[in-house]
Amino acid sequence: MSFMDEHLKAYLASGGAEGHILDLSSAGGHAITTHCLIKVVGRKSGTPYVRPLIYGNVGGEIVIVASKGGADTDPEWYLNIRESETIGVQIATQAFEATWREPEYEERHQVWAYMTHLYPPYLGYQTSTTRHIPVVMLRAERPIPVFTE
Repeated sequence: MSFMDEHLKAYLASGGAEGHILDLSSAGGHAITTHCLIKVVGRKSGTPYVRPLIYGNVGGEIVIVASKGGADTDPEWYLNIRESETIGVQIATQAFEATWREPEYEERHQVWAYMTHLYPPYLGYQTSTTRHIPVVMLRAERPIPVFTE
């Protein structure tokens, strides 16, 4: 089982009591790195998927980065949310339905700078690919039950 799979399993099994904060200092991040879960519906399959992601908070909006480790293709979760108006988000022991948007121009520049401070490896990811790594901002709309799968 991969690190990400183990992380997701612990987050789900604990209802969010475990997995929200991870030490990513060995990967170039910080000792306290916050993680959320997102739940998106597959645009082709119609199947819901849950993914753990690093997140930040800017102006009351949750920020996630579609880095895919600097790969030349966007992550599936990002392609899926582009087909949805809302997604599920869980932060620790609270979950909510959220709307999403992509910041543009100066706002995107500022949010990207914040996220690269939060997780410095994002800078290396951007230099390793020719694609523009998407930044997504989420706004909580209504509470939902925490994820169980």
